[in-house]
Amino acid sequence: MNTHILFLHALSPLHPGTGQGVGSIDLPIARERSTGIPYLPGSSIKGVLRDAAAGKIEKDKLLALFGPETGSASEHAGAAVFGDAKLLLFPVRSLAGVFAYVTSPYLLERFAREAGFAGLTPPALPAAPASDGWCRLAPGSTLKLGDRVYLEDLDLSHQEAKELKDWEDWLAQHSEAPVKGRLCLVHDDVMGFLLETATEVVARIRLEDETKTVAQGALWYEESLPAESLLYSLLSLGSSRKKAVTVALDDLKPLLGFAQMGGKASVGRGLCRLKLRGSA
Repeated sequence: MNTHILFLHALSPLHPGTGQGVGSIDLPIARERSTGIPYLPGSSIKGVLRDAAAGKIEKDKLLALFGPETGSASEHAGAAVFGDAKLLLFPVRSLAGVFAYVTSPYLLERFAREAGFAGLTPPALPAAPASDGWCRLAPGSTLKLGDRVYLEDLDLSHQEAKELKDWEDWLAQHSEAPVKGRLCLVHDDVMGFLLETATEVVARIRLEDETKTVAQGALWYEESLPAESLLYSLLSLGSSRKKAVTVALDDLKPLLGFAQMGGKASVGRGLCRLKLRGSA
């Protein structure tokens, strides 16, 4: 089975919703149970690409790649396996440099481990920040304002780490996200705080047709990952289980490029750029 990394660069806010919430946000985003980190389910990626495949590749090839429709799912499994898309870089408003691509030692370590499954060799991991009041930046970072870095309401001291310059160059090359000059490594505890407080939350309403006033009970709050978020997924391709049909990575390439992921597509959410990298 060949394994690849699929980068998803959100070009508009991304709403991988859970359907309903129990807190103050009516429509929260999906989060990993054990870590609380936002993610996009692999089933969502598979569904979007399957839909995109219709009309672009022949039907037998489509069934071999994605499997039969739900009613015939017991016939055979698809050859393509889509993992959940995990967060790697989280965009946070910065007083200098417009926004920072914030990540943490845990997020980088997890990515490096999974990139190895795809035969990729990311740069060496940088040392963690000294404490939750510090961050690490690449030499030449645009995020510095004197001796401080200001992210949302946070005020952090900074140290340089040359390994982050290597990460900026590597990620810019592989994902094409605007990483250079913006990478900021924070303590895992600070990352957790930002993932709880710096997601995008907007209020939406529905108007009555006749009065053009807000309909009773039609006010709700939606949460999204901000535009520019960078996620990645493991995509594995095995042998076709459909007789007399072969599949290859080239069959999936016409489906990549740009796609609408997650919910609320009709109001512009979820436009993503997809880049496939690696092979093992």
